[in-house]
Amino acid sequence: MDHRPLTFFAQRGSRDLAERVAARMDIVLAPHEERNFEDGEHKTRPLRDVRGHDVFVLHSLHGDASESGNDKLCRLLFFCGALKDAGADRVTAVTPYLCYARKDRRTKSNDPIITRYVAALFEAVGIDQVIAAEVHNVAAFENAFRCPTWHIEIAPLLAAHFAPLLRGEAVVAVSPDAGGAKRAEQFRQALERLTRKDVGSAYMEKYRSSGVVSGALLAGDVRGKVAVIVDDLISTGGTLVRAAKACGMAGATKVFAAAAHGLFVDGAMELFAAPEVDAIVVSDTVPPFRVPTEIAAHRLTVLDVSDAIARSIVACHSAS
Repeated sequence: MDHRPLTFFAQRGSRDLAERVAARMDIVLAPHEERNFEDGEHKTRPLRDVRGHDVFVLHSLHGDASESGNDKLCRLLFFCGALKDAGADRVTAVTPYLCYARKDRRTKSNDPIITRYVAALFEAVGIDQVIAAEVHNVAAFENAFRCPTWHIEIAPLLAAHFAPLLRGEAVVAVSPDAGGAKRAEQFRQALERLTRKDVGSAYMEKYRSSGVVSGALLAGDVRGKVAVIVDDLISTGGTLVRAAKACGMAGATKVFAAAAHGLFVDGAMELFAAPEVDAIVVSDTVPPFRVPTEIAAHRLTVLDVSDAIARSIVACHSAS
């Protein structure tokens, strides 16, 4: 058991989620100051003594109406550096949504590997550990960071939502591409444990080049079954619409789209308008602020990820 005091901060834009996480742990958020200067620069400082503390800072690094993902990344880095300078014994960055996690490998000549550069920035300011939820590629995430990492899988949360909803139905877990097959398999296994019924698996063929997606093969049997398409995030929704149409043409009785992070760029209008998709399910690592309220009320379910984050923080704090 770690006997260092646990101190928990949340930066602006992530406070709603952090307050629910704090309530799960029966603690309150520590006070801090965030100040903007006239030229666009900023500073953040703790308003509590953190010397010798085990400090956790939660910030979801997605862009929104007030700050870009880059802005939030800088604020998190600078605050964590200030905490180390203030004598914090250990600082853990809690990033429900980790920016640049998709750019974890070279797909073209001279491509940047930005996930590795982000990891270097975290290490440069003295961040000791990183907690992230459902990154694009877990192996690449773990390899990019030299400090310890904790990965929160969203599959159990999604399975807990779908188990009572689909009880008695024949279900197949679908990955929208071969690269996400492991994620869909985690969901499939979690759903099988909860329903005690076999769940099938399938995946879509997918190739992407210069933003153009191709490939139309659906591998797996979805006929007469409910298809749950599982992905790490929803951006414009085009990939999920493509997979949903393939499932519908192959005889699926219903199609659900499920993901950890709902970015919903440009409102993901194609996805929400697609008749092939019966419902969309995401967690609240990213608030669905880009989705019109009336559309979200009828088509979108947002799951609370605070318990999973709280359990990860407690486990991290308790680990020797």
